[in-house]
Amino acid sequence: MTGFVLFYYLIGVPAAAVLFVKLSRLGRGPGGRIHDRYEAAFLNGGPARVVDTAIASLQADGRLAVGGPGIVRVLRPTAHDPVERAVLQELAGAASGALGPLRFAVMRHPAVQETGDALAARGLLMEPGPRRSARTWSSFLGTLGVMATLFALMFTLPDLIDPGRNLPFVVLVLPVLAAWLTGAILCGARARRRITPAGYAAVAAFGRAQAHVDPGLLVALQGLRSLPDPVLREQLATAARTYRPARPVTRSAAPSSSSSSSQDAALLPVMWCAAAAGGEGGGGGCGGGSSCSGSSSCSGGGSSCSSSSGSCSSSSSSCSSSSSSCSSSSSSSCSSSSSS
Repeated sequence: MTGFVLFYYLIGVPAAAVLFVKLSRLGRGPGGRIHDRYEAAFLNGGPARVVDTAIASLQADGRLAVGGPGIVRVLRPTAHDPVERAVLQELAGAASGALGPLRFAVMRHPAVQETGDALAARGLLMEPGPRRSARTWSSFLGTLGVMATLFALMFTLPDLIDPGRNLPFVVLVLPVLAAWLTGAILCGARARRRITPAGYAAVAAFGRAQAHVDPGLLVALQGLRSLPDPVLREQLATAARTYRPARPVTRSAAPSSSSSSSQDAALLPVMWCAAAAGGEGGGGGCGGGSSCSGSSSCSGGGSSCSSSSGSCSSSSSSCSSSSSSCSSSSSSSCSSSSSS
């Protein structure tokens, strides 16, 4: 019996230690405030929400026009920030000006992807790679812990039948089993959340601090459902639901200086595949929608997420993440998703 107890402690203590170390590493960072609407959009809905925010802002003051069926035209090529500049650059290099491919291309643009990197560095957003690793370990070790608990109960039956024997086996190993299972539960629950507690607090503070609200800010904070223009709202929602890229996409480490070639862009992964809620008409998804599949690619479309982390869309945010958030990989949120 002593040998079994020792075996439980030799296995259970390292397992619990791994889980608590994983838990402590999730969402670490100095915290802080949100700097602009695009960071708020990324937290709320991943790369897809960032792009929708920029398009809403450009359309609201007459710099961009979105007509049917989802064709975008530039009226005034003036950009006020890097994300708007990315929209205009990608639109200038687009063959048709279709809204779906435009959203997808801008989601992958360094100006959008680096927003997720900055949020993760400050501990406001969890990177897909660590989240996926924590989910994997918590699932594996949690299952192992449940099996160990069942075996402990089986070993305890002889002690219950013969009360004159030593302390019941389950009592002897209860401390290590409790630590083991608690670590698995806490680590798994934390890994399912794309936004850290500091991120939620920062978004709430940013929203309260806004005195002037425009269409772009409404989209960033509340999603497409809050967009005042019903035509643009329907066009963006349709593009998110229906557009699916022809093949998986990856992003290279070196940001492209321009959108010169969509063929080159198609070879670049999405770091943050996004994670947005499917309830907003595809608010997130590496190609619209919030579904990401594949380890380092976003298939965009649909509204299901298979894990990982990433702005599957992008994001949201949402997804099987991989090196790009799509599936949670290198430094990237499709995984889960955020509610729009």
